[in-house]
Amino acid sequence: MSDVLPALAHAAISKVVGVGPVGLHEPRFVGNESAYLKECLDSTYVSSVGRFVDRFEADLAAYTGSKHAVAVVNGTAALQVALRLSGVKPGEEVIVPALTFVATAAAVVYCGAIPHLADSNERTLGLDPEALRHHLEGIAELRGGRCVNRLTGRLIRALVPVHTFGHPVEIDGVGAVARDFSLELIEDAAQALGSTVGERHAGTFGRMGILSFNGNKTITTGGGGAILTDDSELAKRAKHLSTTARVPHRWNYAHDAIGYNFRLPGINAALGCAQLEQLPGFLEAKRRLFERYQSAFATVPHTSLFSEPPGCRSNYWLQALLLDEPSARHRDAILTVTNNAGLMTRPTWMLMHRLVPYRECPKMSLPVAESLERRLINLPSSPHLVM
Repeated sequence: MSDVLPALAHAAISKVVGVGPVGLHEPRFVGNESAYLKECLDSTYVSSVGRFVDRFEADLAAYTGSKHAVAVVNGTAALQVALRLSGVKPGEEVIVPALTFVATAAAVVYCGAIPHLADSNERTLGLDPEALRHHLEGIAELRGGRCVNRLTGRLIRALVPVHTFGHPVEIDGVGAVARDFSLELIEDAAQALGSTVGERHAGTFGRMGILSFNGNKTITTGGGGAILTDDSELAKRAKHLSTTARVPHRWNYAHDAIGYNFRLPGINAALGCAQLEQLPGFLEAKRRLFERYQSAFATVPHTSLFSEPPGCRSNYWLQALLLDEPSARHRDAILTVTNNAGLMTRPTWMLMHRLVPYRECPKMSLPVAESLERRLINLPSSPHLVM
């Protein structure tokens, strides 16, 4: 039976999405996008000031339940600023999952720090807090209230869990590890807009969390991101640093720190305001899409659809098909058959320690991440497929 698995998987996907071409995740513009973009153009405030930037930040804060949202040019920039505001310095280590998009590790390196790669939990696809705790108990110690890697002599400053494909990480356990080892907790919720743990939005459990609005995310601003925080002083500093650290003045250009030109332009924010209005409908559609895939694959052996962790509600950003371990050898055949048919599927990201820039990074044993890498396939996930 397993020899025909690629054909069975192709048939199951086609049953849900039809014939190709079908993209992996495409944006949908059927609301007020054109009206708001025209209003923004007519106002001439298309850059980093104007009412749409202020509105988008306010709408994001209200939706996520965060006191503040600071809009920036992309999720990577958001994470870089959040890391800097958390005190991450050159030569320090920051714990990130090995199974993540490369931007998580890149933002650490942009701060001059070193990614320390951690394993995943198969039930969440995110960091495994118990495995991480065991690892840190073996290699780290607290000195003067700071976590030090005994093997490298470097300070481990922060912990960055990722809500993978929009599925919430085991945040209580991750948070406990951060507290017990004196680590700053920064949530990479780039993929998780609309995902919750209980009644609380992903990205609001640490001092800061970040979001992304890239073109393939649940909502898009074309390119964009945001920092979420309940700390008013941190929000003020985030906005300041991302606006070239310019000291406010009617005409003088004085800058009191090395800042970044990272603020989200108004024209992108206008698009985001219209997209955010449609988010509830997108989320409902993506849940229906998951249910249809789950039904279609119910009779396909050696496969399962990844579903939200207990106590959580996922946005199902990217639908994830898991092969059982003996069937992992069919992954590339399934990718070939489906993409040849115009149905865009893809494997998960190559693990960070396999990428040239991160091969020498410190890491824990990664058995679960390596297994998931072999077995995971993302399926077409655009909400319009069921709208």
